[in-house]
Amino acid sequence: ILSLKREMRNLSEECNLEPVTVSMAYVYFEKLVLQGKLNKQNRKLCAGACVLLAAKISSDLRKHEVKHLIDKLEERFRFNRRDLIGFEFTVLVALELALYLPENQVLPHYRRLTQQS
Repeated sequence: ILSLKREMRNLSEECNLEPVTVSMAYVYFEKLVLQGKLNKQNRKLCAGACVLLAAKISSDLRKHEVKHLIDKLEERFRFNRRDLIGFEFTVLVALELALYLPENQVLPHYRRLTQQS
């Protein structure tokens, strides 16, 4: 889980995503872990879908930026973009469509990320 979170952070930095976006992706990912939704087969897809959902909800990405992010996710986590797009909805349902997070859930991750930079 820690190595996947590190990959999520590195990829987000490459794509110039804000630390708050990475923090949101971490919260989504941890919620999936706590629900027991993660397994060896889907862990990378979960991580990728969390980054993609966080990027879509927290920033005003243009179409080419979303495509670039999906390309990077596909390359980094070695999965098919079609699988990612399909899994994005699965993650959204698992999170009960609750993508807007309270500040107290995001802030600890945000602080840690900004102190590391």
